Amino acid sequence: MPNIKSAIKRVEVAERNRVRNKSWKSAVRTVRNELAESVKTGDPKKASTSLHKAYQIIDKAVTKGVLHKNSAARKKSRMAAQVLKLSSKSA
Repeated sequence: MPNIKSAIKRVEVAERNRVRNKSWKSAVRTVRNELAESVKTGDPKKASTSLHKAYQIIDKAVTKGVLHKNSAARKKSRMAAQVLKLSSKSA
């Protein structure tokens, strides 16, 4: 444990940010898995709803500074490709 007051504060802030980032990253993984499940069931309507929810969570994670914008764009692109592939199969 640091002795200097500013260093003590930095440890506390880093821990607080770590917990917040962990929560948002977990939420992103959860919506990704929900989308994968809805794609696996083969329901395009449910998949597009899941995709919309995933976009919201990912965009909020970017605004909070948890994800980089390019990383978020890559994740969203891959999810959209899954849904598009599913909708093209059903059509």
